[in-house]
Amino acid sequence: MTSGERGFALVAVLLVLGLLGIIGAEFSYSMRLEASAIRAFRDNINAAHLAEAGLEQALRELSGDVKAVSEAVDGLLTFYSQQLGGQQLVAQQLVALPRLPRTRVRLGPGEFSYRITDEQARLSIGGNPNQQRLDKLLQCLGIDKNKRDQIVDSILDWADPNEEHRLNGAESDDYYLTLPTPYRARNGPIESVNELLQIKGVTPTLFEGADGKPGLRDVLTARATGPPNINTAGPVVFCAMTISDAEISEIVQTRREIPYTPQTNRLSGRGFGATTQTFRIEAEGVIDGRPRASLTAIAQTRPAPVNATVVVEWSGVR
Repeated sequence: MTSGERGFALVAVLLVLGLLGIIGAEFSYSMRLEASAIRAFRDNINAAHLAEAGLEQALRELSGDVKAVSEAVDGLLTFYSQQLGGQQLVAQQLVALPRLPRTRVRLGPGEFSYRITDEQARLSIGGNPNQQRLDKLLQCLGIDKNKRDQIVDSILDWADPNEEHRLNGAESDDYYLTLPTPYRARNGPIESVNELLQIKGVTPTLFEGADGKPGLRDVLTARATGPPNINTAGPVVFCAMTISDAEISEIVQTRREIPYTPQTNRLSGRGFGATTQTFRIEAEGVIDGRPRASLTAIAQTRPAPVNATVVVEWSGVR
């Protein structure tokens, strides 16, 4: 074999070895990528189950003999039961129930956390929304009048049964069907607070809240079964119900000591109740210290003879 032939053979061998190296590296990369995708899929499934476990533990808390709820100093919802032997529910007979663990609860491959809030701490927009109260609520959130008029009229148009829009409102034919992704107004009672994101004038920032201000999702509900609860309502809801700052301060301080009852409810004549049956549960599943799935559910406690807690609305897991 001549030197030229030997040189050609060497080059051919080097090319084959290089090609085999590239194929091997590509195969290894593909295997790592597939393994990573499988792990991510597995972690997402596990996180979804963990979030659901958080929901189940929250429902367990709600299934107790709860006579009253209130926010403690740490801002978390606390449940109260009635002392044995009490014939009438009065504040002196209420006993705080121990909380179940709600944060970073270890379970199987990860952890779950959940938060329970009182859905009746919010103003109801189910049925026929109250125009004056909606306007006052937006005013309390710092929304200027022109924007308030548009949002209030659009909410009322969304919920009414006809296609006639108000001065600053919107209906299907004149607005929603002209959008890049067209849809129709409900023209019926709002079924979920999330519908507000579809209504003219409601931006994601206004819905979610920003700069330390609550969003519409925090102060409005479509699922509450009764009036706002004096024990859990926030400053914006009190403001919307025209309660003075001095009264709000006194009420918040008093209810942290012991919840108001129907007998001691000082605002019963001004549209407030002292009990609740509807709660919002927000749960998340955590894998390797990272939230990988979350859900939000609305649950209602049903009195005797049912004596059950029922999930009436669900969004997630994502």
